[in-house]
Amino acid sequence: MTDGIAWLAEPQSIAFGGYSVTLARGLGIEALAARIAASAQWSERTVEPVGELTGDGLVEALDSEYGDALDGIGLRLGVSGGWTFAVAYGGWFGEFRDDPAISEGGAEVFLVEYEEENGKPVPPTFHYHRDGRTVCSFNLHLDDSWGNGQVIGDPDVAGTVKELLNAEGLPDEERAGREVHRTTLGVLGRHFGLTLPRALVLEAPLPAVLLAD
Repeated sequence: MTDGIAWLAEPQSIAFGGYSVTLARGLGIEALAARIAASAQWSERTVEPVGELTGDGLVEALDSEYGDALDGIGLRLGVSGGWTFAVAYGGWFGEFRDDPAISEGGAEVFLVEYEEENGKPVPPTFHYHRDGRTVCSFNLHLDDSWGNGQVIGDPDVAGTVKELLNAEGLPDEERAGREVHRTTLGVLGRHFGLTLPRALVLEAPLPAVLLAD
């Protein structure tokens, strides 16, 4: 039994502000960190290792370096169940492009992200990139609050995801957003085999980096 990814839908599941999680096959932790840094859209960022840290430890490192954790960005990285993962901390909101180039060279990269404290509000999002192309993408509330609320991408991939969501009774405008969020994460986790080890992310020291500009 694995943790899957549905637990990310819980309030402040990882840290204040929401979550930004990248899961990859075909990339090691150094390569994944470098590709995330290269996707920064406002300034060039470099990867600076800061040792093995818990989530609280990385937030403290960001506070120490920048005066306020939200003025910097850090990643904790690991490998579990065949996946390389990166979890973002600090002020990552809106700082990175959704760039399929992150998967160039035959890699598969999945990004799930939720700006929980954004007052607009921004829905949680899912992107699946494979070998330099986006093959599936949608907002996890499946509504028109941000974009058109449709599952888009390659017909085979997006079509299967739509069928699985339909089997769960989605989209459903009457359901609470958090319930829809949790259900869609569950569908994606089961279909793509996505899993993020909850205890490891929340409790254990992991290799950590700052993305310095």
